[in-house]
Amino acid sequence: MDEATAVTTDVSVDAVLFDMDGVLVNSEDYWVTFQEEEILPAAVPDENVDVAEVSGMNYREIYDYLDSTYGTAITREAFVERFALAAEELYTERVELLDGLHDLLAELDARGIETAIVSSSPHEWIGWVTDRFELGDSFDHVISADDIDAASKPAPDVFEYAADEVGVPPARCAVVEDSANGIEAAERAGTAVIAYRIDAHGDIDRSGADVVVETPAALCRTVLAFTADDTR
Repeated sequence: MDEATAVTTDVSVDAVLFDMDGVLVNSEDYWVTFQEEEILPAAVPDENVDVAEVSGMNYREIYDYLDSTYGTAITREAFVERFALAAEELYTERVELLDGLHDLLAELDARGIETAIVSSSPHEWIGWVTDRFELGDSFDHVISADDIDAASKPAPDVFEYAADEVGVPPARCAVVEDSANGIEAAERAGTAVIAYRIDAHGDIDRSGADVVVETPAALCRTVLAFTADDTR
């Protein structure tokens, strides 16, 4: 979908669940490079691991996945420390916010739509983003995969949990995701899925999405189209 395309949908939702990395902020551009050039060569130097395999996972679970699938050359503690150091610089200094997000959230609030950040990142990292971009009061809920003892994306657990937390059945939620694992997780949870295409992920499988958008303006317009039922 390009910016000039009109958005129509037969789906109407009462809640919108936003992934953070790659959607609310352009952090996936940096994380993909970090993983390709630093963390994966250090953790699995003898393997050629596609970043898409681990995109959308909690970083601690990335280590567990790599260790069980390939075997790792560094300790879990060293792996986690590298991620944590990179994250603080990334979220507090480098990332940029999705264009139009503040206006979008204000309009969703005016429509009575529940909103949530649903991220595989820990609450500390999410807090760096919400503080820096003054989003603390803009979302009704902030949910981290760390909140639940369950499988990471592409398992549907975090989105099922988020739907329960916002008090809206999954079928009445829309999820905005950028990664293949996130799209699959949302589809498996039974939500509507808006896929945000970003260059960092290349040609991943987005077939599970109800709609694919490519620009911030198209994303904002599409989210509003999914919440436009006046009979709600």
